[in-house]
Amino acid sequence: MSSVVAAITGMGCMSPLGCDAASTRAGLRAGTDGIRPVGLFDTSKFQSHTAGQVPEDFVDRAAAVLPASRRWPRATQILLIAVAEALSMRPGFVPDVVIAATTSGGMDFGERFYRGLGGAMTERQARELVRGYFPHQPVLDALAPFGIAAPLRVISNACASGTNAVGVAANLVRRGQAARVMAIGFDALAEMVFAGFDALRASTAEKCRPFDLERSGLVLGEGAAVFLLEAGAPDALATIAGYGCANDNFHLTKPEPGGAGPRLSMQRALADAGWEASSLDYANAHGTATPFNDASEAAALREVCPNVPVSSTKGMTGHALGAAGAIEAAFCVHALQGGFLPPNINLRTGEPGIDLVANVARDLNPRRAISNSFGFGGSNASIVLEKGAV
Repeated sequence: MSSVVAAITGMGCMSPLGCDAASTRAGLRAGTDGIRPVGLFDTSKFQSHTAGQVPEDFVDRAAAVLPASRRWPRATQILLIAVAEALSMRPGFVPDVVIAATTSGGMDFGERFYRGLGGAMTERQARELVRGYFPHQPVLDALAPFGIAAPLRVISNACASGTNAVGVAANLVRRGQAARVMAIGFDALAEMVFAGFDALRASTAEKCRPFDLERSGLVLGEGAAVFLLEAGAPDALATIAGYGCANDNFHLTKPEPGGAGPRLSMQRALADAGWEASSLDYANAHGTATPFNDASEAAALREVCPNVPVSSTKGMTGHALGAAGAIEAAFCVHALQGGFLPPNINLRTGEPGIDLVANVARDLNPRRAISNSFGFGGSNASIVLEKGAV
């Protein structure tokens, strides 16, 4: 536990709910379903045909920031919009270091490179596609227009990546290792990733229904979130009070049924903040709507946070993989600032023993929240947030 506070002084978010703070907060409160049929590639041979997709005008929005971005991978364009929003809240912010999270990088450029092999692709085209594919390149390209060239660290440990990036960034500030840090999570839809989850039988052809007893699988999503973190600021949107991570070392893709990893990551985050679970007003669950994952997390929530209201926002946005934890941390900030708890939509019969915010947002004045992210390989991460003065 540190006496130094990691304050969120700027934030940008791109998700299926919107391209800016106002539309995102409105969509969260309304319980907007941002999942729609995929138009990027042919899904006829897949089980799932839908995904949470960012608003269709994102290319034009990115070009309004930087016209040359029209040539960039989808992920870079999405990230550029979130970076611009965050920096608009804190003009002159220059990070000492950038911590980014992704699982796919510029995957659409990787796909185009693969399809072009043996064809008419020129050497220059090949170089541009390979360059854009690397996981660090979207971050470097999205930051360059703002003159930011800080050291960059990329975290990629499955679906816990985004939360780990925010937690690691906050710890750098709280431990006095950096005065200003930018934390980033980003991922964009890509056919190869979509096919992979279909091959695992993890995706569903139905609605995404987190924590529903009849849930049938996840729906993929995309987006980006960016946080500007500083040491103690009176005008903070929120503060990152604690961070915890754990690995349950149980199975390559399946979580430990009793929720050992999620339980430990939540307990460590709370201990790091010096909080009791009873002080929490909201838990943003990982809640992918897959049978095993939700059961494991529900077991941990029942033990660690038995009386805390819970929702998964993935029914609205789909699962944005490496970006999910960062996006959902942003959702927590909106909930804290907006005075409501986001709903767990598409719910019919919920997991017993947890207080689910079922289908409709709950008006409240939350001050403290926990946000969970869990991934393949037993990766588990949690952060706890407190409302700021803004």
